[in-house]
Amino acid sequence: MDSRKKTVVRALVAGAAVLAVVSGAAIAQAPPVKIGLLATLEGPFAAGGQDGMRGAELAVKQRNGVVAGRKIEILKASSDAKPDVAVNATRKLVEQDKVDIMVGPLSGSEGIAVKEYSKTQPNITFINGSSGAQGATLQSPSPNFFRFNTDGGQWMVGVGKAALEKGYKRVMVIAEDYAFPYSQVQGFMTEYCKLGGKVPVKAWVPLGGKDYSSVIARIPKDVDALVVVLGGADAVNFLNQYEQAGGDKPMVGGSITVSQDILNYKGKRRDSLVGTIAGAPIADAYDAPEWKAFVADYKKNFPDGYPSPSLFALVYYLNMKATLDGLEAVKGDLSDGQKKYRDALSKMVLKSPVGDVKLDANRQAIGTTFITEVVKDSQGNLYNRVLKKIDNVNQTLGIPPAEFKIGSRDEPNCP
Repeated sequence: MDSRKKTVVRALVAGAAVLAVVSGAAIAQAPPVKIGLLATLEGPFAAGGQDGMRGAELAVKQRNGVVAGRKIEILKASSDAKPDVAVNATRKLVEQDKVDIMVGPLSGSEGIAVKEYSKTQPNITFINGSSGAQGATLQSPSPNFFRFNTDGGQWMVGVGKAALEKGYKRVMVIAEDYAFPYSQVQGFMTEYCKLGGKVPVKAWVPLGGKDYSSVIARIPKDVDALVVVLGGADAVNFLNQYEQAGGDKPMVGGSITVSQDILNYKGKRRDSLVGTIAGAPIADAYDAPEWKAFVADYKKNFPDGYPSPSLFALVYYLNMKATLDGLEAVKGDLSDGQKKYRDALSKMVLKSPVGDVKLDANRQAIGTTFITEVVKDSQGNLYNRVLKKIDNVNQTLGIPPAEFKIGSRDEPNCP
């Protein structure tokens, strides 16, 4: 090779080296992705909100806090299960703290309110936390609001049939008076009523209530069981007061009524939850290797957590994992109003500890429901064993969308 050619080659090699250094520096200097994380850390669901934060943090820890060369910066905010408080906290994260992506909130009516707010911020992507109200995605959906968890109605698919198989032909519903319990009761009653079950009484109680004496006094003697859809401190207060009143009806649980945050409270009535059937997107004793690995990772990272992840931990984990998987798919590119990112989220099949999750046209999860029963282990801990696993549950519960009615105080009805 003559000297002139050698000089050209050296120049090309040197240029490539400089380009590599410059490119590496550009990657290293890529700004962090700021993710707002909102959970209910005050009020009746505070314990669940804390575990939801653990689940979201676990998804970030599993990637060592970096996606596609960009550091993940989490900005946390707290709500108290009130829609206006959730929106105000979200607004601060979006408009003042300038987050790129929002993950949250926790509770049903909060989710509907944040969904509506998302419509005013078209360049920000909103991904649910654990809100399970049907209306967050089924009614007036927002093009930039995504939910990678199934909703409260989907969680109760199959429970109506299971209750009848237990001999519960007449039940009384006791549930909090807001959007998520409406969805849970709808999911239960749609099947239960169709198969001949009767619900002569529904008691809707305020969120954060402390006195359940009047509700307990209304329980008919001729019902076979109680369908209890109460969460957090509300569930604990009801269970304690029902025990003190000498109540002995078996229970059908809402998903949040048999979550680990409830099963681990200390009280005598807790033991009477043994035998309670319920529906949920989670089952403590699920034996899939992906689930076992998730539980082990949760315990390793959060020794102060529960013996097994709560529903809130799992669902926040799912939504944060989807957030980060989407970022990886677009190599961290959030340009052009995050269009590529949202396209990637819409097409994603999320690999989760409880099976694959895909989204429908409303950006709502289609996924797995477990029918469970509360049992006690040899150490006296309560957990949910699997009675049945139902895959590919959609938001209208297999009913044609034109015929499906969102749950409310009066819908469904079979006295």
